[in-house]
Amino acid sequence: MQAILCGYYGKGNGGDEALLASLLQMLPDNIQPYVLSGNPSETKKRYGVEAGDRLNTFTIFQAMKRSDIFIWGGGSLIQDSTSIASPFYYAGLMGIAQKMGLKTIAWAQGIGPLNYKTTQFLARQCFKGCNIVSVRDAGSAGIVAKWNIPFILAPDPVWALETSPFPGLWDLPAPRVAVSLRPHPQLTSSRLATLTQALISFQKATQAFILLLPFQPMKDLKIAEFIHQKLPDCSKILTIEDPRILKGIFRGVEMVIGMRFHSLIMGAAEECRCFAISYDPKVSQLMTDLEMPGWELSELPEDANLISKIWIDCYANGEALLLDRIEFFRERALIHQEVLNSFLGGVRSQKKDII
Repeated sequence: MQAILCGYYGKGNGGDEALLASLLQMLPDNIQPYVLSGNPSETKKRYGVEAGDRLNTFTIFQAMKRSDIFIWGGGSLIQDSTSIASPFYYAGLMGIAQKMGLKTIAWAQGIGPLNYKTTQFLARQCFKGCNIVSVRDAGSAGIVAKWNIPFILAPDPVWALETSPFPGLWDLPAPRVAVSLRPHPQLTSSRLATLTQALISFQKATQAFILLLPFQPMKDLKIAEFIHQKLPDCSKILTIEDPRILKGIFRGVEMVIGMRFHSLIMGAAEECRCFAISYDPKVSQLMTDLEMPGWELSELPEDANLISKIWIDCYANGEALLLDRIEFFRERALIHQEVLNSFLGGVRSQKKDII
């Protein structure tokens, strides 16, 4: 049976690629994946799967006609804070799949923010039409519970993503600290300058080598380059496309300073101390769930020395998650695999009518 995997794939975002890799890792062997991608040739090459252009209407319809299953494949797909178009795109495809008779799964979803009544209604109708729903955080669980939609709650699947080693990691100076920042309207040039000055002081005090990780280079690389220019001899920019290797980097890192949601999950899963700078409710929820130190971006201190001192304290005295707690999150994340196995095991191929 063929399943269409729909997400923010092939767009150069390390977090979303990690979700795709996790989904492919967890799919039952009897399911043939077909990935809707922003870069189909790269997706085929990296994962060894069939892929098609996520914006090509003809390609999508042809794929749906020969498929049995449609999966929203993880992450914050249904939200209107970054783009009002996003929920219409994903909900539109889900609605078409449901009308064409495909079995539909909302898998490992992080729902919201949904600021408009139109997008709230659209999301509710699509989730209602799904055969099964799994969510990755308590906030999303609260939304679907309010909608009276049955759901399964488990941690983000990337907790359970298998890792691959990064060649040459152990040749880089140690100790190492990973930094993953991303652009945001509240990350003003003034705040970026403050964070950079704090990082310079932090590096001098700890003698750590700074690994700058642009999770989405198209957006994050300029920030990484700005910081690297200030720390040319004690930092390195690593642009890594394979999410399994990206996660593997954190095995050789002492601490993570991250805005990117999945930089914090990868770091925590690989026994790193983590310090969060939250720009989004999903990061704030993660901070709460893991009792992770950090700040809301909007409340970032203006004093670079204060930031540096707090980072130094986290580096020297902070604690990574205990191994048994990491294993708990990994095992709980595999519930998303059980969802796929239990539901897809009972699905039988059937002919569908064309709209």
